[in-house]
Amino acid sequence: MTLADLQPRLASLVEEHDVAGAAIGVLHDGTVTTAAAGFANRRAGVEATPDTVFQIGSQGKMWTATVLMQLVDEGLVDVDTTVRTYLPEFTVADPDVSAAVTLRHLLTHTSGIDGDNFADFGRGDDCLERYVESCVSLEQTHPLGATMSYCNTGFSILGRVIEVVTGKVWDAVMRERLFEPLALGHTGTLPEEALLHRAAVGHVAPGPGAPLEVAPVWMLPRSCGPMGLINSTVDDVLTFARLHLDNGATEDGTQLVSAERIGAMRQPLVASPDPHTIGTHWGLGVILFDWDGRPVYGHDGGTIGQSSRLRIVPDADVAISLVANGGPGTQRVYEVLFGELMAELAGITMPPPLQLPAQTPDVDLARFAGTYQRLSVRYDLTPEDGRLVGTVTLSGPIAALTPHPVSAVTFTPVDATTFLVQDEESPTPTPAVFYDFADGIPQYLHTGARANPRVAD
Repeated sequence: MTLADLQPRLASLVEEHDVAGAAIGVLHDGTVTTAAAGFANRRAGVEATPDTVFQIGSQGKMWTATVLMQLVDEGLVDVDTTVRTYLPEFTVADPDVSAAVTLRHLLTHTSGIDGDNFADFGRGDDCLERYVESCVSLEQTHPLGATMSYCNTGFSILGRVIEVVTGKVWDAVMRERLFEPLALGHTGTLPEEALLHRAAVGHVAPGPGAPLEVAPVWMLPRSCGPMGLINSTVDDVLTFARLHLDNGATEDGTQLVSAERIGAMRQPLVASPDPHTIGTHWGLGVILFDWDGRPVYGHDGGTIGQSSRLRIVPDADVAISLVANGGPGTQRVYEVLFGELMAELAGITMPPPLQLPAQTPDVDLARFAGTYQRLSVRYDLTPEDGRLVGTVTLSGPIAALTPHPVSAVTFTPVDATTFLVQDEESPTPTPAVFYDFADGIPQYLHTGARANPRVAD
């Protein structure tokens, strides 16, 4: 596929995989090419265009981390100091973690703090301050620094650190330090900013195989801003990607972030226990990939019926941004389209999705049976006919936004510790890895980039 084929190819894939709407942008040799297909809002009949504003979700963590690196440059923060250096009253359930957790732990998802705290504290400018106060009851999913578990919570805490050291709310800091200097005219953090443009709404299926419907809620609470409330266009996202490709310099040559800090963000600091789901390692707010032995980095995001993917290939001067607003087929659109573009523009063969082996391995499934639980999610698994079967149960704010908070799951072994998980709510299987064995029994189930600790019998 060539860039000239981008529009018809995207349109074909969006229709084939029943994606509500999508836009893609490709930065190659300094030139941006964009395309869009489907609908920004199916119910209203509003078509998606390249300038449609989508929620980029957790990709915003990379943006929050970039601003934090500016503050490191200015000597206002140090990633190796404790959170309490900036937030003296910061407290989680474990008193030792409360005192010892650093900004680096939060940036690399190694704090162990239960990571999916989506508590809503309204639209007031004090929402992040109140959010941090609410962390007092959060338990550990693992000991501090022991492993990696994706932690949304950590980035709202970082957002509050940014507020304290700058004296301004996170939204204003992002505008002043990133959006405005990069002239990102379609990027914002609040719904009233998105409404100034053609804004996409999320679409969800009320049940397996059911037609997509407009999501009941447009966005997560404002307290979730630093972890994932930025809304943007593919063109603006690629301007942000250009900042990283140019080692922190803007188009006019202004050094917005030092090359040293940009380089530090994409150093492989922590290996993922599950290298199949997203990337192999994590840097400072950045996901790292090894494709064909070539370094690739970026971040994914997902909100209520919207998603984003950003991949940057520094040695080929290539960046690709995909945003979409609903449909489980989005993953397949990403795999096909990025695979074709990476081969054409960067000479990279993307690794294929994890597949089941021709012959199912002989695995003692009894070792893996049990309950694995973290905040908002619980897996109950038992052996049956060469697989693990059971349920995944959602609770709390996540469950309130999910049509079916309890769904059946099947874990089929790929090797001695890796499984493919089929959830009845999704047509696409996802990887899972069991690890940290004690007396032959795994202590963690890692899936969705998160560590789910085993519950004692």
